[in-house]
Order: sequence, then structure tokens, then C-alpha cells
Amino acid sequence: MFKAIRERPSLQGLTLISPTMFWLIVFLLIPLLLIVVISFGARGTYGNVEYTFNVDNYARLLDTDYASILWDSTWMALLTTAFCLLAGYPLAYFMARVHPRRRSLLMFLVLVPFWTNFLIRIYAWMIILRGEGVLGTAMTALGLMQGVGLWLFEQIQLYTPGAVLIGMVYEFMPFMILPLYSTLEKLDPALLEAAADLGARPWRAFLRVTLPLSLPGIVAGSILVFIPAMGMFVVPDLIGGAKTVLVGNLIRNQFLVARDWPFGSAASMVLLLLTLGVTLVYTRFFGFGEELVP
Repeated sequence: MFKAIRERPSLQGLTLISPTMFWLIVFLLIPLLLIVVISFGARGTYGNVEYTFNVDNYARLLDTDYASILWDSTWMALLTTAFCLLAGYPLAYFMARVHPRRRSLLMFLVLVPFWTNFLIRIYAWMIILRGEGVLGTAMTALGLMQGVGLWLFEQIQLYTPGAVLIGMVYEFMPFMILPLYSTLEKLDPALLEAAADLGARPWRAFLRVTLPLSLPGIVAGSILVFIPAMGMFVVPDLIGGAKTVLVGNLIRNQFLVARDWPFGSAASMVLLLLTLGVTLVYTRFFGFGEELVP
């Protein structure tokens, strides 16, 4: 038997990946299929699931309130991705260009937040952004709590959409920096030197050489940020004070509070399809999505 497996590379490959395939089928595919089945069911009188076939749960998501939640979630995820890219690209570029001895230190500083519990970091931002927290006290002491400064603080203080955006950008920033750094660190400096020899100014060399070659890192980082940002519910719950309701909060409430598992499952499937759709469009736009579709 084992001799036959060694002689047939295809069987050998299947044997090697069988533990992984078993894990994916049991813990990913089967639960996903169960969610699909439940999404077409109905909520019973006592919160149980009645296995019928109807599309009422999906039709409810077309209601104005739920459609607004889906739109807000997509917009918040896109904003989070955009701000992470704008803030993370310069840092990743700097990390890729400094002396190799300093890169380890910078990488350590980027990864340090992961050593702290997620909730502790969220509560730290709550202390910073609350009305009389660290930021408000500092701005008052500096005389900035007036005019534009007051307006800006009102947009980002605790329990506002701006505060939720800050919390999400903070949480997902490393997921953008790491793929960008991995791509930028591999760029050959000789390409920039050649561009300079041909008369290109630094900004033009960046736009014509560095930026196009770093697109794989941009796409990878954007996907790593956008997908979890779409389903995030802890940050809106704590920093947003449940005033900013995203689709992750909706799904959580349907499963744990309203006990409407069919509607929560339908919202989960719509979130999955929406995330896949945006991801495919994003990768197709940059020309790196051919391998994601048959």
C-alpha cells in the first residue's frame, strides 16, 4: 500500500494534505453549511430554530434600517482600510529603508501591542477619548478646546463614530504594516538609482517605480484589514457605546440577545458574500485577483 502511494505523486499529495483537509471540512465547511441551513429557517416561539425553507430572513435585510447598517459597516471598513494604508505605508517604507540593525527594533515596536490583551487596549483608548480623559484634559490645558479644536474633539471623543474609527485603525494597523514592509523590503534599490540616472525626481521615481511594485503588499494589507473590520463588534460596542451599530453588532445581538438564530445566520451569510464581493472587486481592480476565481 505504502509502496503504491510512493509511486503515485497525486496520492502522496492527498495523503500529506489530508489532515488539513479534515480540519477544514470539520471546523469550517460543516459549520458554514449549518449556518446556511439555519438562515433559511424561522425563529420558534421560545427562540428555537424551526427548519423550514423561506427567504424571509434575507428579505428583512432589505429593510431600510438593516440596509443602513450594512452600508455603515462597509463604509467604516473602507475608511479603516484607507487610514491604515495612509498611516502604515510611510512607516513601512521607513522600516524598509533604515539600517538593518534598526529594523528589528521597529518591527518589535509594531508587534508590541499584540502582547497586550485586546480588551485592555480598548479600555486604554476609552480612557484617552472620554470627555474628561487624557486627550480632553491635555487639549484644555493647552487652550485648544475652542473653535476648530473643540469641533475636532467632539468628532473623536468617546461614543462617537470617529472614536470607533480611531479604535479600529489602531487595532488593525499592524495587519497593514507587515505585508507592506515585506514587499517594500524586497525592492531593489538599484531600480531607484536607475530612475534617478534617467532624470526622474524622487517623487516621480516613487510614483513610477516604488508604488507600482508595492501593489501586492497594498492589496494583501487591505484585504487583511478590510475583512476583520467588516465583522468587528467589540470596538463599536465599547468605544462606540453601542451607538454605532455595525453588522457585527447586529449578528451578535441576534444570536445572544434576541435569540433569532435564523436572522443572525442570514446576516452572517450576507456579510460573508459582501466581504468576498468587495475583496474580489478590489483585487481585480489592481490585477491580482485572477487566482481567486475559476
